[in-house]
Amino acid sequence: CRSRDPEHRELYIVEGDSAMTSCKLGRDAEFQAIIPVRGKTLNCLKSDYDRIFKSEIIVDLLKVIGCGVEVGGKGKSQEAFDIGQLKWSKIIICTDADEDGYQIRTLILTIFYRLLPTLIKEGRVYIAESPLYEITCKNQIYFAYDENEKQKIVAGFGGAKYTLQRSKGLGENEPDMMWQTTMNPETRRLIKIMEADRAKTEYIFETLLGDDLSERKKFIAEYGREYLAEADI
Repeated sequence: CRSRDPEHRELYIVEGDSAMTSCKLGRDAEFQAIIPVRGKTLNCLKSDYDRIFKSEIIVDLLKVIGCGVEVGGKGKSQEAFDIGQLKWSKIIICTDADEDGYQIRTLILTIFYRLLPTLIKEGRVYIAESPLYEITCKNQIYFAYDENEKQKIVAGFGGAKYTLQRSKGLGENEPDMMWQTTMNPETRRLIKIMEADRAKTEYIFETLLGDDLSERKKFIAEYGREYLAEADI
């Protein structure tokens, strides 16, 4: 990232080394930087601060973000939080559109909810949506981000022949596709993590990722049937 203006710099937190290459080749190096996350990070809602700050992944990420942490005196090895030192206008979490990618995304989000909640309040944290389908018709490529969008695109072909394939993982994307779908501000789709969602999100995080086992069992018993089709069983 060559820009020195923090109001026009974007940091992509990217899943794995393979995706790192395609993101690096597909980005605009004038204002976009990339840091890889290798493997699954700690669940910060279930880890104490000593364990959190021994994680190289988390410590390296905090250094790159640059504004310290919001843990009072509990993170003495870390700089105190100062949003004025934030190096980025957007911090964008970029993972595959599959179960493993969603889990990694969620674990990364726990870092922000536990250590950097002000960045969520200030609207600096985003998720990059990855397309689920790649559809080719008459030498034109279309990307669908969910089943309904796929059906609408196909219906618009008016019976013309097309090819459909499940979108590859980020690491298998060509750089131009990565730019078009994930990194180009004109064509990408970002989901802003909203402060208004915080109370509900904290409940879900605490219930599904925290230590309240009885509440987790209650939640799964009540809502688990809604996710059977997506369960990895």
